[in-house]
Amino acid sequence: MTTLTTHKSSQRRLLIALAITSVFMLLQLVGAFYANSLAVYADAGHLFVHNSSLFIALIASTLAIKFGQTFSDGYRRLELSGGLINGTLYILISCWILLQGADRLFGHEHHDEHEINTFVMSAVASLGFLFHGASAYVLYKGRKDSVNVYAVFLHTFFDLLSTIVTFVTSIVIHATGWTVVDSLSSILISVFVLFTGSKLLYKCIKGLFFNGVRLPALKKIEAALQSVEHIDNVHNLIVKSDNGEVVVGAHIVLKNQCTLEKHDEVCRFQVERVLKEQFAITNSVLQVEASGCKHS
Repeated sequence: MTTLTTHKSSQRRLLIALAITSVFMLLQLVGAFYANSLAVYADAGHLFVHNSSLFIALIASTLAIKFGQTFSDGYRRLELSGGLINGTLYILISCWILLQGADRLFGHEHHDEHEINTFVMSAVASLGFLFHGASAYVLYKGRKDSVNVYAVFLHTFFDLLSTIVTFVTSIVIHATGWTVVDSLSSILISVFVLFTGSKLLYKCIKGLFFNGVRLPALKKIEAALQSVEHIDNVHNLIVKSDNGEVVVGAHIVLKNQCTLEKHDEVCRFQVERVLKEQFAITNSVLQVEASGCKHS
């Protein structure tokens, strides 16, 4: 499977998963209102951030297809910027649910009980298990082809666990009448969301501001390579960081005369020299192509 085909497959899986979870999120908000359950509200808030993460991943996948021939770390920075927004949303929503949960716990101490419709609560949790199960199934087959799909698959798996927590909570409340369990359950879900959001924020901030590698401009490298006498054109140019070092990948098409005279090794040597002298880059993956060779 080619890189472009993989991105298109990943995009399709992400789009299906987004449609499934968006429909359920709306059902969950309505159910939370009628159930009067903070745990269901907490789960819906978690799902809102999950859907925004899916949307960011979908945009990144779309851009990867559009700019696949001049792919650089700009795509990675887009992902990290989106993750920064999502991480912030995680923390804001989890803090709001924690405050609401603490407020209800304080109300329980003063015997300010609130009625919870456990039937609606359990029904929403059961529906959630089915919806998240369907989403996880769609993502499972493509988890090895894309980092985005794998990350969303893991998130969906935790959503499955969250619906189980909500369902168990509804059963406990129905059997015992302990509505305080709803507040405790919402706090449990929010702590998990807060932990996940903090990890995501740390990863994105570190990647955006403290990665220690400054990448050269893609256009400058392309212009420098085009100046090499043997080269007709350069495409599929990639500039990225790998273990703290800059790596360049490119497809290089020889001029017609150079193709006839088999200058491919001379061309490779000159390109490596240009990269080293002008950009201090010693790691490169080059594919030298003959003039007239068709490429996508």
